[in-house]
Amino acid sequence: MSFKKPKLTVVGAGPGDVDLITVKAVKVLKIADVVLYDALVNEELLSYINPEAEQIFVGKRRGCYKYQQEQINELIVARAKSNGHVVRLKGGDPFIFGRGAEEMEFAASFGIETAMVPGISSSLAVPAYQNIPVTKRGSAESFWVITGTTKEHKLSNDVALAAKSNATVVVLMGMGKLAEIVKLFQQENKNNLPVAIIQNGTRSNEKVGIGTVDTILDVVEENELSNPAIIILGEVVTHRESFANVKREYSKEVID
Repeated sequence: MSFKKPKLTVVGAGPGDVDLITVKAVKVLKIADVVLYDALVNEELLSYINPEAEQIFVGKRRGCYKYQQEQINELIVARAKSNGHVVRLKGGDPFIFGRGAEEMEFAASFGIETAMVPGISSSLAVPAYQNIPVTKRGSAESFWVITGTTKEHKLSNDVALAAKSNATVVVLMGMGKLAEIVKLFQQENKNNLPVAIIQNGTRSNEKVGIGTVDTILDVVEENELSNPAIIILGEVVTHRESFANVKREYSKEVID
């Protein structure tokens, strides 16, 4: 077997809808020697992979880890050295709470060439698919995208800062901290601020819950919303009401 130069390309798979992967990402998948993919990657995208490439599921979700992050890092290096071009396929955009930068740094420390193909982030695309703009003139001049859970498994301190602003706040990986998030916004007297929670965004099994800071916990319980989901807090959520009767072919279940 001829020697292949070790290389890592970190690739964003988009938020879930198979049509939201980029053309460049598909091109890279077709020339991969090994593909390591996550739980949030739509498995239909695996059909784009070079049929001779090795495919390894390394997905991890709360309470269920196929591989620890350190093992994934080591696997990237080992496969790059033995097989050549490793593609690390990640949901959304790998540089937005995707640990893509960490994996690239680890590979580069072993002298492995690295590259990155951005993906469409769920923080923007998932609200958009429900006609929720993260900015809108007269409603929101800016937006925050915050992780709900830090590496210490605590709520990010930035959520408290965001609650003081008039910006749209998008929280990823925050369902387990929703009660804490609600309390922070209530402390800022934003009890009636609109909130949307979107589970499995852009996929056929998408579910949506709409409420306010004061009611969203009940909405979640009543409609059994859970991870993977994103939380959107802000006046922009009401924009969706203007399009309530618009047919959403990508969404089979919308709950208000």
